[in-house]
Amino acid sequence: MGAVTFKGIYTALITPFKDGKVDEQAFQSFVEWQINEGVHGLVPCGTTGESPTLTHDEHNRVVALCIEVAKGRVPVMAGTGSNSTDEAIMMTQHAQKAGADGALIVAPYYNKPTQEGIYQHYKAIHDAVDLPIVIYNIPGRSVINITDDTLARLSELPRIAGVKDATGDLARVYTLRSKLKKPLQLLSGEDMTAIAFNASGGHGCISVTSNILPKLCAQIQEACLAGDYAKALKLNDPLVALHNVMFCETSPAPVKYAAALLGKCQPDVRLPLVMLSDEGKKHVSDVLNKMRLL
Repeated sequence: MGAVTFKGIYTALITPFKDGKVDEQAFQSFVEWQINEGVHGLVPCGTTGESPTLTHDEHNRVVALCIEVAKGRVPVMAGTGSNSTDEAIMMTQHAQKAGADGALIVAPYYNKPTQEGIYQHYKAIHDAVDLPIVIYNIPGRSVINITDDTLARLSELPRIAGVKDATGDLARVYTLRSKLKKPLQLLSGEDMTAIAFNASGGHGCISVTSNILPKLCAQIQEACLAGDYAKALKLNDPLVALHNVMFCETSPAPVKYAAALLGKCQPDVRLPLVMLSDEGKKHVSDVLNKMRLL
């Protein structure tokens, strides 16, 4: 595909399960549907893809299955992060060999490294591969926050291509931009504030909601990229309830249940996550019904 500029809507893909195993047929059908609906890119094996509970073989297989279906029609940004630097290197090297266009690498969770440790973690991965790397900052799950200074320092490495920001703090777009010595692709990790993120200097969104309404999410991002924020807001207004309900319980249980209601997969998640409560199921089905998706 050549040099990739990561912009627009990238779906943080669910990983369908059936009888305790990855449902490869459902996954590949889902990827094909996403592409046909007009998404700008795909992210297998991220948080929404339940990467922490995939075995190494499953993780590598899911990435390869996604690339196989995409066939270069849209970029594939493989989730390859870990709190073990060696493990992250291994998965990123596999993604490169499989033909991924980039790697999304989450901050090393649980270990609570210093900012110097975070820098050295990403530098080691960067130096071990030739793929463009998008840094994923999500303090709510990883417990650590990658500071603007550390991100700016990392941006000086040639293959650091972007940042996925899931802090929900829109000021971070401005404070980071003011420190960067080279442009980075800035991607929101939160559907609800993605339009405001773009208006502040962002370039797109790695989305949970686009698992359910990929075409509309793509149209919203295209309006943003064209500078038509009035159109983007108008398109987004009917999605507000859906953005909210995707996190009525721990993600990806709600989005998987919604996808199941659409006939895309089973609603199964892996322990320690559990399927939606009856109350959660009602919340999700009520929203989909009101949107006339069912």
